[in-house]
Amino acid sequence: MLTKDKGWPEGVARHALASVDSTMNEAARLAPGLSGPAWIFARVQTAARGRRGRAWRAPEGNFSATLVMRPEGGLPQAALYSFVAALALEAALSHVAGPHARFAIKWPNDVLLDGGKIAGILLETLGQGAQLKLAIGIGVNLAQTPAPETLEREAMQPVNLAQQTGMQVTPEDFLPILAQAFDHYDQQFRDYGFDAIRNAWLARAARLGEQITARVGSQTHHGIFETIDHSGALILREQQGTRAIAAADIFF
Repeated sequence: MLTKDKGWPEGVARHALASVDSTMNEAARLAPGLSGPAWIFARVQTAARGRRGRAWRAPEGNFSATLVMRPEGGLPQAALYSFVAALALEAALSHVAGPHARFAIKWPNDVLLDGGKIAGILLETLGQGAQLKLAIGIGVNLAQTPAPETLEREAMQPVNLAQQTGMQVTPEDFLPILAQAFDHYDQQFRDYGFDAIRNAWLARAARLGEQITARVGSQTHHGIFETIDHSGALILREQQGTRAIAAADIFF
């Protein structure tokens, strides 16, 4: 899937910036003028954000980029790119870390290394109708781990690639590897549908078949993580039956 020459996908633009407020903000600014997919990469983000507006810390040497693209299937299937992106990110990290690194994907799209969070993904839609585009923001702890005081109280323990594996990878070198991996899984999705993505994702899922906790707003559910369905919802098996969960914070 990934070649040693780190080739850049054909037809995909690349915008590299020294500094920006947020690659997601820059994606929104550039999207109306883009005729095809484009990666927006920055060495420094001054106002990065994660899911639900949470602050995302991006220390020097870590990876920050956003892909802007037109989603297959339009708005109804845009959320499924969460799983496409997670597979691509896991594949790119596995490529640079070597065969002994233990990666897994925490539903829906956090990538874990040795049980700690190494990367996160944020999806936002831009525009509507025929102008609809999807922004996929990706942050990876390549060189540094966010300071404990910057994390939320219940946040998963963060890790970084250099500390866990000894591998030194620059953000500039990681970008074409990730772009190539995303291109591969995007083509899989377009050619074979979500079934192919779902099966590949389940093979890498963290805590599949084990007890987890899902927090949906003010409600907390405990059960066995059974699978994901064809909409990407997590299927939780509780004592009273199964529950499909479309969005939640997951703990284990």
